[in-house]
Amino acid sequence: MFSPQGPTARELAAQALTSVERGYDLLAPTFDHTPFRTPDVVLEATARALDGLGPFDDALDLCCGTGAGFAALRAAGARRVVGVDRSAGMLAVAADADPDATLVRADARALPFRAEFDLAVSFGAFGHFLAADRAALFAGARAALRPGGLLAFPVAAPPRVGSAAYWLTWGFDAAMRARNALWHPPFVMYYRTFPLSVARAEVAAAGFAVGTVPLPLPGLPERSDGAPRCRLVLARRTGD
Repeated sequence: MFSPQGPTARELAAQALTSVERGYDLLAPTFDHTPFRTPDVVLEATARALDGLGPFDDALDLCCGTGAGFAALRAAGARRVVGVDRSAGMLAVAADADPDATLVRADARALPFRAEFDLAVSFGAFGHFLAADRAALFAGARAALRPGGLLAFPVAAPPRVGSAAYWLTWGFDAAMRARNALWHPPFVMYYRTFPLSVARAEVAAAGFAVGTVPLPLPGLPERSDGAPRCRLVLARRTGD
């Protein structure tokens, strides 16, 4: 599952028994060598899907982690890239991913921006937010965008019921809930709480006009039911 440069089992255990912020500080140096990093195929497909939807002079990466998404923002035409994350360790790695990016340590539920961006993206971060927190997250994203600005993020199709991936994600979430019931501080990371229907409804409630497009992922097999493996949510800020 992990490359030789990735974290050890002991390091992962230490991360899991701390807070989200501290856990990612610990994991930051090896994070890009784990399966938790958004794959390049998804990032590149997102950049292609954004082509022609701009211009995107100013772009924001919410929960940017190690800056893996910065290249996609540059490919979409962004001249100014800003990355926000709670983890100082992840931001330190992100500084090497794009030395010209502006990095801000902040909680994505309380963004310090107002109408500054044409585009906001997020990759693989929504499992770190409880359902009660996502309204503030999307309200902040809307406030950070200029009128007509675009919020974009991929949502993977759920695994087929009964498949190995289905039981793996179900088991992970169950273990995480048990861990959080018994151990503090909590470590919020769930895989099965943000399906596409929920994503669309919550983003629309925050004041966006919401659409989706299939996200072709070259090199990956198609789903057996013919549905897209991943969709890109495209949400335009409405109103003044």
